[in-house]
Amino acid sequence: MSAKRLRITSPHGIDESGFVRISGIDQWISFRGDDRRNPVIVEIHGGPGASNLIYTHRTRAWERHFTIVRWDMRGAGKTFGRGGPDGQGEMSLRQLYRDALEVIDHVRGALGVEKVLLVANSFGSVIGLRLARQRPELFSAYVGTDQNINAGGRDHTAYDALVDRLTAAGKRKALAAITAMGPDESAWTTEQWTQYNKHTVASDPLTRKTLQTVVVGSLLFSPLHKLREARTYLQAMDFSEQVALESVTIDEWAEGTTFAIPFFVFQGEFDVITPPETARSFFDAVTAPVKDFALIRDASHFASFRHPDQFLDLLLTRVRPVLSTKVDESASIN
Repeated sequence: MSAKRLRITSPHGIDESGFVRISGIDQWISFRGDDRRNPVIVEIHGGPGASNLIYTHRTRAWERHFTIVRWDMRGAGKTFGRGGPDGQGEMSLRQLYRDALEVIDHVRGALGVEKVLLVANSFGSVIGLRLARQRPELFSAYVGTDQNINAGGRDHTAYDALVDRLTAAGKRKALAAITAMGPDESAWTTEQWTQYNKHTVASDPLTRKTLQTVVVGSLLFSPLHKLREARTYLQAMDFSEQVALESVTIDEWAEGTTFAIPFFVFQGEFDVITPPETARSFFDAVTAPVKDFALIRDASHFASFRHPDQFLDLLLTRVRPVLSTKVDESASIN
């Protein structure tokens, strides 16, 4: 049923995917939409190493209004499956940023568009903010969701809230492990970063339920993946954890709060991984031609995929009105 629902049969539609040579390795890129004349969204997925391709059946309605470009970064999804751990090349934020620029140039040429709408999720929003700051000429707007805001180690909102939840629940063993780590993420090992995230998810019923139903459910029943690819997906996330701690020393305020393009943040109202309070604090400091902030109701992390209808409504009512759509209809991805 899901595979049938994903079929795109409209005369101006596009449903193309495959490997493209990006920065020296084969990387998976998917183009989907009911009308290629619609605005183009390029997603920067989270994780690290957590491809958004598994959510395609949940976001089918988005494709009626936008052409959705999903890219499996090096170390993620089908890209990881293609080359394996030894074929991913350099794993660093700098390299992922360079890859993203090359992907965006490929998309612009393939679809005949001057600019794309940049939508960044979670860990991917670290790269997304840098792209939006440094290369605004490529983008019609920036949308961050599950927006990750690092403050050079100054902000402990998520950590303190986790300690409070564990204390209230009487989880002494988990509390001891978290307090032993301390709030300074830059001092953590990769294993401690993983442990922290597991305790965060386990401590919050809404996040835990979302992970089980939205994330794991999407992975296991994705019509675009074979069952064996579920294992590869998880292996990719484990492999990509090596770049996670590189991001925690970033100070987004120091990197810059001035953006030359419209700037939007749509955050889960109960997000315990990337708290809306922190995202709002950064948003309030931002200067942009247009900016807007909204909470996605009844959502923690993975908010846009838990409630794709709410997210689409925000895209259509708040973002799309500021976009210009110039498309070269003679362009072809082939």
